[in-house]
Amino acid sequence: MTMNLWPLAYRALTAAAAPAVRACLRARCRRGKEDQARLGERFGIAAMPRPPGPLLWLHAASVGEAASVMALIERILRERPALEILLTTGTVAAARLAAARLPCRARHQYVPVDLPGAVARFLDHWRPDLAIWVESELWPNLVLATRQRRIPMLLVNARLSAGSAARWRRAPGLARSIIGSFALCLAQDAVQADRLRRLGATSVFSVGDLKAAAPPLAADKRALARLARDIGGRPVWLAASTHPGEEEIVAAAHLRIAADHPQVLTILAPRHPPRGPAIAGMLREQGSRVARRGAGERVAVDTDIYLADTLGELGLFYRLAGIALIGGSLAGKGGHNPFEAARLDCAIVHGPDMTNCAAMAAALAAADATVTVHDPQSLAEAASRLLADPATRDARAGAAARVAADGDRVLDDALQTIAPWLDALAPVAGPRELRQKPANAIADAVLGADARA
Repeated sequence: MTMNLWPLAYRALTAAAAPAVRACLRARCRRGKEDQARLGERFGIAAMPRPPGPLLWLHAASVGEAASVMALIERILRERPALEILLTTGTVAAARLAAARLPCRARHQYVPVDLPGAVARFLDHWRPDLAIWVESELWPNLVLATRQRRIPMLLVNARLSAGSAARWRRAPGLARSIIGSFALCLAQDAVQADRLRRLGATSVFSVGDLKAAAPPLAADKRALARLARDIGGRPVWLAASTHPGEEEIVAAAHLRIAADHPQVLTILAPRHPPRGPAIAGMLREQGSRVARRGAGERVAVDTDIYLADTLGELGLFYRLAGIALIGGSLAGKGGHNPFEAARLDCAIVHGPDMTNCAAMAAALAAADATVTVHDPQSLAEAASRLLADPATRDARAGAAARVAADGDRVLDDALQTIAPWLDALAPVAGPRELRQKPANAIADAVLGADARA
């Protein structure tokens, strides 16, 4: 198929699939994976008016991507008071994160499904002046329709796994149309930059992983004090953001650790809190005494595992644990952000798969700040050693904190690189000059920056 026919074929295919997509969304609603009250947003029906003035649209697929750009959003809004921001995500968990953490002048909507009609309704209503996509979720209809409307697009924190890059190469015309639509791509590292160039990106730079610049996770002071009192002086460690299969590893490791540290408390925080009841059932079947935070249960003196099945409280558990297993690294999910633990005084343990945060994991390993484990036995041995040797724990946690502090420069470099596009919308100097410009002058300025890139 020739290059210019791929997008047309995709558009026709997705238009024909509209009834099936609607049925799929209804089924997802029944399973709690979609927000029934806001389902219209998935079809491009906005739940709020567009704000006046220039609008920056950021799209981040899920919780991890949304969390990685919160610092970017805060800096942009603080430095450019004339600018408004729309953040779109595709998951309920990410919407909850946005509700809790988005600052003033930023609002959240669910991203429309990649159907031509839904995309058109979304763009007709919001009319963004600039679009920034985060990481790797690239919906062809949405990208191409945005480009057709001459809305400049940037791709930040870009990441393509080897598997994703191979799948894109099977449709080279579509890949070149999509990847080539971005005026600028900021890759997480040199490997990602090379993959993007091979797929058709024309302007690619590597400034690092924005997740490295995320601020320390917040924690409610009263909740922290209450939970610290409940735990008392017991030894404690955390398994953070775990996935299916990892909870079983943690449960088996807990039994081994308890042989050396009989009073040990394991805090288990699943990546997806709605799985809490099922995880609790599994743990109890294996003989562990479990307290579920999601059910309001408190840590007792005989609690073995505290199941932290709530959303947005990881900062609380990192502060209490001092030792953290990074979830997703033992289940082939690529691992989650280890700097979240590093910024909150944790010695870090992770599995062999940290491909989602490869540069951060490599920097931590080079500083002797992490331990790599593979199974319940090696996990138990690593946690037991750190619990028994506070000096080693402190040394590893300190090394991790120093590495994480170096990540702050990533945000500065990213902002400096995308500044020409932001300046065209809302200069740092302030909103007065911007208000004097007609809308078409703003658009021309942005498109001029696009052409210069």
